[in-house]
Amino acid sequence: MVLTVMGEALVDVLSGGIAAPQAYVGGSPMNVAVGLARLGHPVAFVGRYGDDEYGRMIHGHLSANGVQEVLAPDALPTSTAHGTLDPVGAATYEFDMAWDLSAFDVATAPALADAQLLHTGSIATVLEPGAATVLAAVERARPHATISYDPNVRPSFVSHHAEAVEQVERFVVLSDVVRASDSDLQWLYPGRSVEETARAWLALGPAMVVATYGSGGSRGVVAAGTAEVQAPVVDVADTVGAGDSFMSALLSALVDRELVGAAHRDALHDLTPGQLREILDYATRAAAVTVSRPGANPPRRDEIS
Repeated sequence: MVLTVMGEALVDVLSGGIAAPQAYVGGSPMNVAVGLARLGHPVAFVGRYGDDEYGRMIHGHLSANGVQEVLAPDALPTSTAHGTLDPVGAATYEFDMAWDLSAFDVATAPALADAQLLHTGSIATVLEPGAATVLAAVERARPHATISYDPNVRPSFVSHHAEAVEQVERFVVLSDVVRASDSDLQWLYPGRSVEETARAWLALGPAMVVATYGSGGSRGVVAAGTAEVQAPVVDVADTVGAGDSFMSALLSALVDRELVGAAHRDALHDLTPGQLREILDYATRAAAVTVSRPGANPPRRDEIS
């Protein structure tokens, strides 16, 4: 089974307090790819990075975790995100992004043609010129693959709010599984509740829409109803990569239940609230492991208690 993740890889340079800044490999989609690999799945990552020190960090990280790289060659530098941690471990970022996939052939790439799952999201789906390639890839893969999407909204990349909402909804309509943080949904739709938005998105076509609330746990909606899971109480190092670990564990749970691939789309739409709760519980416990240690460091199966 081929699982493909498409999106940005970058290096987070995190600072806070009196400690010297620390560099961590990151990028929401790349974190999901590594998370899936650590949970025992074969993963191809479609993205880019530069021929520089940070790019070599990313390459080493992907290789060490057994992720197959499918890179769009270019001469641009590796993207970076300079983050500042607040006292509770949450980060705010300033980005230096290069995102161009014009050399990637959507029509013939085996990573798309053979995929049973394609996950994407975050900056990769809004920043041009790469975002158009990502949308084309989703359209190319959807007839045979489950599509998952995490908008992971970065307002600094948004010039016009209404256009950002339209772009996000283009991906929601094509997706089977959507995960978003409560802050994402509140920013996108300030005039309605998170729960109302989750239901509105479900009506656009996905089989499952999940909202995560940080230490407040997660809530999901499927056609048959809703489910809610509380987050375990842990000592938080920082919250970097928590949503990505949640996403990778959620997708892993669907793979384990043989619910990915277009042939299983109807079964995915038939999920019960009880089944959804089991999936959310697993994903929430995976995220709890990640917040207990610095950086985007997703767990392996034997670390999820």
